[in-house]
Amino acid sequence: MSTTEQVSMVVVIRPSPCYPTPSRAVPSSPSAALAQFHPSFPFILYYLEYVRPRRRLIERPHPGSPSQHRCPLHPTDLYGMGRVVELTRPQDQITVEESTEPPICGYTDAASNTPPGHKTQDITTTTTASVVDRSKSPADEKGASSYVEGEDGAEPHTLSAGTLEKLLETDIRNGLAGSEAAHRLEQDGPNRVEGAQGLSVWKILLRQVSNSLTIVLILVMALSFAINDFIEGGVIAAVIALNIVVGLVQDYRAEQTIQSLYALSAPTCKVVRSEQSITVKAESLVKGDIVLLNVGDIVPADLRLVDGLNLSTDEALLTGESLPISKHPEVVLHDADIPLGDRINMLYSASVVTRGRGKGIVVATGMATEVGKIAQLLRANPDPGHNTSRLHAYWGRVKASTRSILGLDGTPLQVQLSKFALLLFALAILLAIIVFSASLWNVDDEVLIYGICVGVAVIPESLIAVLTISMAVGTKAMAKGNVIVRKLSALEAVGGVTNICSDKTGTLTQGKMIARRVWLRDGSTATVEGSTHPFDPSSGAVIWNCQTSDSKSELESTSQLPLGARKFIECLSLCNNATVTDGKSAPTDDTAETSTTSTAAISNWTAVGEPTEIALQVFAMRFGLSKSVVAQTKEVNLYAEHPFDSSCKRMTVVYSSPGSDSVEVYTKGALEVVLPLLNATDDVKAEFTAKAESLAAEGLRVLCIAHKTATNSADLREKREAAESGLTPLGLAGLYDPPRVETADAVRRCKIAGISVHMLTGDHIKTATAIAREVGILGDDLTAADAANAVMPAAAFDALSDPQIDQLEKLPLVLARCSPSTKVRMVEAMHRRGAFCVMTGDGVNDSPALKKADVGIAMGLNGSDVAKEAADMVLTDDNFASIVTAVEEGRRLFDNIQKFLLHLLISNIAQVLLLLIGLAFKDMEGKSIFPLSPIEILWANLITSSFLALGLGLEEAQPDIMLRPPHDLRIGVFTKEIILDKMAYGFFMGSLCIASFTSVIYTPMYNLYSPTLEYNTLGHDCNAEYSSSCDNVFRARATTYATLSFLLLFTAWEVKHFTRSLFNMYPETFHGPFSVFKTVWKNRFLFGAVVAGFLITFPVVYLPVINRIVFKHQSIGVEWAIVFICVVVYIALVEIWKAGKRRFGRGITASRQTTAREA
Repeated sequence: MSTTEQVSMVVVIRPSPCYPTPSRAVPSSPSAALAQFHPSFPFILYYLEYVRPRRRLIERPHPGSPSQHRCPLHPTDLYGMGRVVELTRPQDQITVEESTEPPICGYTDAASNTPPGHKTQDITTTTTASVVDRSKSPADEKGASSYVEGEDGAEPHTLSAGTLEKLLETDIRNGLAGSEAAHRLEQDGPNRVEGAQGLSVWKILLRQVSNSLTIVLILVMALSFAINDFIEGGVIAAVIALNIVVGLVQDYRAEQTIQSLYALSAPTCKVVRSEQSITVKAESLVKGDIVLLNVGDIVPADLRLVDGLNLSTDEALLTGESLPISKHPEVVLHDADIPLGDRINMLYSASVVTRGRGKGIVVATGMATEVGKIAQLLRANPDPGHNTSRLHAYWGRVKASTRSILGLDGTPLQVQLSKFALLLFALAILLAIIVFSASLWNVDDEVLIYGICVGVAVIPESLIAVLTISMAVGTKAMAKGNVIVRKLSALEAVGGVTNICSDKTGTLTQGKMIARRVWLRDGSTATVEGSTHPFDPSSGAVIWNCQTSDSKSELESTSQLPLGARKFIECLSLCNNATVTDGKSAPTDDTAETSTTSTAAISNWTAVGEPTEIALQVFAMRFGLSKSVVAQTKEVNLYAEHPFDSSCKRMTVVYSSPGSDSVEVYTKGALEVVLPLLNATDDVKAEFTAKAESLAAEGLRVLCIAHKTATNSADLREKREAAESGLTPLGLAGLYDPPRVETADAVRRCKIAGISVHMLTGDHIKTATAIAREVGILGDDLTAADAANAVMPAAAFDALSDPQIDQLEKLPLVLARCSPSTKVRMVEAMHRRGAFCVMTGDGVNDSPALKKADVGIAMGLNGSDVAKEAADMVLTDDNFASIVTAVEEGRRLFDNIQKFLLHLLISNIAQVLLLLIGLAFKDMEGKSIFPLSPIEILWANLITSSFLALGLGLEEAQPDIMLRPPHDLRIGVFTKEIILDKMAYGFFMGSLCIASFTSVIYTPMYNLYSPTLEYNTLGHDCNAEYSSSCDNVFRARATTYATLSFLLLFTAWEVKHFTRSLFNMYPETFHGPFSVFKTVWKNRFLFGAVVAGFLITFPVVYLPVINRIVFKHQSIGVEWAIVFICVVVYIALVEIWKAGKRRFGRGITASRQTTAREA
């Protein structure tokens, strides 16, 4: 048989045994794959489920026909644990079982049709694409990408990196110039996929109308018009319109705030521009940009990979492939139509880097990316329900609309309050039934209005609007405090946290490490003193063996280095991926580019990389031994790299020299993982262990440095264990990451607030212990029992079973050498104890713990994009103190919700009590008389109370807010104290309103107006219109309305604090008899709302025509004495109630003052 003859073969694709596979389950459908990895792209979900099955033909050989024949195959067949791929190949090629991961060296064999790591997207396909090496002739690489208007319309994956570099007029090494990037951005537009819905005024307007409370008012308005009560109907319509307009304006501003927060948290990426590596927003990328990617990054645009090491990406968003796909920059594909999943030299927007690192050229941005093309398809066919029946789709829309109207969609707190509102609505119906029953079901227009009036009185109409505004303001306040809230549920919950699990490096500490101490195997030591800039190699001095040396001479020559120190420093330099630059324009010579021999003043040193590697690189550069200098001096090239991994905690590189059969292997890592790999005696290992413990006790992070010379072999590239065996120890490096200045105070505040702070770090246990003591996590107040388990290595914690962990009296405060699984177990242990915890993280592997925690907080500066996606909040400054600020803001929001909720419910309870007892007030015809007219009730609820509640929602945090223990989130806002307070204050207010009404009706004060008027009668038909017989009733209503309004105004000030007196509410700041004036002036918005409510009461009472016809009351005079007396009595009753709570310890924090004194 000819070698060109094609035969069929089957390749079974299985996960590689060399690398761990993702822990997540394989998605059962494209939509499941999408929702699992990137819920923010609904248009991709729609494309995968509806558009692609109809529009795309997946190629496979038709039985008995040439390979060019095609037949359709549904893409959902792709999803499963195993896939059988039918290939065509020359007969003389051997059958291989494909690996999902590449060898360390990457793919270089140009002859094979199936390179290692080459994955096909389809379940059965004809593989017709051939792979060529870079060395192929330029004639084979002609054409331009369809992204770039090339002459042949070739795709980027069919072009070599050099050809694409010329077509895009860019520089792979130095990137685009800044001016050129700005010009291309102006020409091509931002790298943004259009289709995300922006602000819609109509939707916000519909949101104001579509809630149960507004609908109740609309029903009241309709009933008023139906019984020809046009004045009341018109006033209610005006009140509804005013409420909608106010809500619309505030909600629109809130949406704008949220949009601005999205802009703050916009994805960023690292690019090379003007010979500098900088971080820019992903939307500013342009074609030709050079993008640098690392593990955990989300690919910001479509890229042609030009350089990479062990790079794999998760492309489930586009292909539905459940396993990461290995990428190979040196591969050039011939077939322009090869499926996306098989384009192993391309990286697509929204995919996630799961392993390795790489560099790519941007070939498409915005709507030109594959994701953008899907968005275009959605615009052409926006109907997602074509596969469902009309009846089913209609029923789904009805259910969704009903849930939206009833407020059952939203954050947990919003849903809880919406359910409470529905409960009040049911109570309103019950009260209306009581009113109808009191009239023996002789329901005429007046009885109907009275019943509706009682029903409306029980509903806090402005509750949802005030809640939305308060949460929007809280979100904005968090952003000012360097915390970006990604999920509103976290904003509600963070105030109730009981435990904070924090990383050490960069969060509790500055995250800018300095190589403070070095210990060599021969006993030599080096100490860095006086360093003020962690990135500047010329900052400070190096002291060898306790003898001060001139830093300048050390930089100019390495001859003064102790024996064995040069090899140690070479390892620090070569086994390193950090880049340290002085910010100057780089010369053409690589040696000059990284030289540090200049003694000129340098003020703008910058570094890119991990803090540990930066510190080691800076230490090497102190002696002029930067990475490029060492590589050029020794004439070595990188042969292989085994990157750092959290599971093995070490990194190894292999360097080879041209023409030499030997290679140099350099390793750095944690001592406990490098020690078993050393070719050393037990005495040497014991010496290293003892010295490492001594350095760690000083708060230093200790790394072991090792080296070996070996014979070149393929195993060194492909097998980590081959490279990392038989190593010779060179010494130890002790790195110091100083705590942030504000960390100790933040930890102290957490302890006072009843929040336990835990440090979960990958550092050595002694390093972690030293830092924990320095910042106060391990304080002097620990008992002997607590101290026994306060510090624990992760290995010991992981060895415990769940029951054994639960038997511990207290969980460890410090866990050292933590792995991601350790963090997850810690969170689970806290949950079993009923704790509510915050977890911080920055790496890809921290994502499970961030999701498992009640509130996951990612690092914004040094955190990976995957961690940010998994988190509920993002710290823009990576500072532990910002977490404490977030807790304080969460408590403030929770307190304010309780305050305005208490205020609204007090008003409702008082009105219901007044109106129900008012059923006993009957006129000459036996009809019940309104103590308050319907318009008065609506005015008090929607005008007076709404702005007061909003002012309470904007209240500043109480001085003692971080002196109290966390609130119980399982109870929610309706605590026992809130329930008792609203019942007590509502009873006080309702009783005084009844007293004011009866005082006018049943006392002879009307003799002052007309001696002939009978003061103990209720007139005739006084609910409908004014007559001379209704004079006393109308005056009584005005008095009752004024009393209710003024009591609501003073209640707003009283509920600013649930236990402290209004006259001594801020003893920490305000003193003396006039402190009450400073107290009420502290919240300017609330003060303005109270003053406005006070002033507007008089026009409502005194304006002619409007008072009698609209509000059903009239002007009063001497009755103001009753109002004044009721206000004084009410304030006295509330103060007595608060004093009782303080005296008998019934408040939310009986020991708050004691705690404050102790603090």
